[in-house]
Amino acid sequence: MKTRTVKTHPWSKLEKKIAPERLARIQAQADDDIQAINLRNLREALGATQVEAAEKAAMAQSELSRLENAADLRLSTIRKYVIALGGELEIFAVVKGKKIALHGV
Repeated sequence: MKTRTVKTHPWSKLEKKIAPERLARIQAQADDDIQAINLRNLREALGATQVEAAEKAAMAQSELSRLENAADLRLSTIRKYVIALGGELEIFAVVKGKKIALHGV
């Protein structure tokens, strides 16, 4: 059986070859695919229990439960929670339809 080699190209080069209208449709579809989710749903989607997540975040299960149900959270607390689930936290601002990554927050 012959192995086929696939050449990859950086997005920056491909992006220049796509018509602006099509690029806008692609971006809109990507934005639609990003869903809002709360912390409890995130944990459940990753298959972790409150006890498991609390242990990894070095907090009590009751503290993690309060965190999942809180209306107002500190970024440092959310970051700790997400890291405990094996992820990383990224913060974006959307200004005039443009998504801007915020660093150092």
